Amino acid sequence: METSYRLSAGEMDTLFAKLAENYLIYAPVRIHNGGRYALDDTIMYKEVTKYRDIEFHARSIFSMKEVLTPISQTLFYFTEEEFKEAKVKDERELLIFGRACDLNAVKIQDQIFLENGNEADFFYKRMREKAHFVLMECTEQFDGCFCCSLGTNITDLQEFSVSFRDEEAFVNVKDNEFATYFAEATPSDYEIKAPEENELQVDFPHLNNKEEYKRLVMHPMWAEYEKRCIGCGKCTIACSTCTCFTTKDVCYTENRNVGERKRTCSSCMLADFDTMAGGHCFRKTIGDRYRFKILHKVYAHDARFNTGAMCVGCGRCDADCPEQISYSETLHKINLALVEIRQEMASEAEMKQKEALHHV
Repeated sequence: METSYRLSAGEMDTLFAKLAENYLIYAPVRIHNGGRYALDDTIMYKEVTKYRDIEFHARSIFSMKEVLTPISQTLFYFTEEEFKEAKVKDERELLIFGRACDLNAVKIQDQIFLENGNEADFFYKRMREKAHFVLMECTEQFDGCFCCSLGTNITDLQEFSVSFRDEEAFVNVKDNEFATYFAEATPSDYEIKAPEENELQVDFPHLNNKEEYKRLVMHPMWAEYEKRCIGCGKCTIACSTCTCFTTKDVCYTENRNVGERKRTCSSCMLADFDTMAGGHCFRKTIGDRYRFKILHKVYAHDARFNTGAMCVGCGRCDADCPEQISYSETLHKINLALVEIRQEMASEAEMKQKEALHHV
């Protein structure tokens, strides 16, 4: 059950002040002149204390995953004789504002960090257990969004939902621990709605079996991206579901036997990311790396967890690619390739059947 309220911008500031006693509040923030080009702005997640700090008219360039998995974080400190895990600096819980696609992306992050092995990732788990989410209503379309095609326009992960206006907000609150913060708020009949249809509609590919996957890996469609993609990794850094990282030891100048181990966000699109001891590398070309990234989202993740695509249709990869490579168009080309592959497989099966009848 949800109850709706209307709060002025000033009342939202008062609410934030009360929430800040127990929660660190994170939301998209516009950073002036911090974008890719001179005088461009960027939008990324930062701690906020006031309602008007939140950028709600535009999509954040970086997703909210960096609140739970920072771009760079210290895991533990070490000396010659012992090590000590890095502690969380603030013991307050987290309250994170995000759109439905971003909240659904957390479920995919949970699978990778908490369910992909015998042990949950300790550093992710301790942040995830502190996290609570607020749904930001999407009242306008963003270029490249196709959440409706994947069903990620709807989520159930939020504690409460907010529809933003410049001078006021409408809030739908579940019957939970956050309801007490709205005890004196003005009731409303506003109902926060999910997007019903995107301008961009995508038929997300589905592979029926491993044989289709093997043939798709060898399909000539990937040659195009060897020429177009520059392997910068920006699409994966912006992606709300990608989780690649590297670890390295930083040794202090004063004593090379003392230092810290850091985990840093990385990308399977970067050269040498998969280089192993002895110099062996699984994916030597940019085309190989692009194919691996795409097919992991289309096939490999689902083959591991059986929960569908490793994608929420947020559109950031399309928007952020410096070479204007369209992820959604790549998915369309995969569908065309699958038509060819299935026709080939059907023809081969028919031929084998005829040969078998011929030998009878």
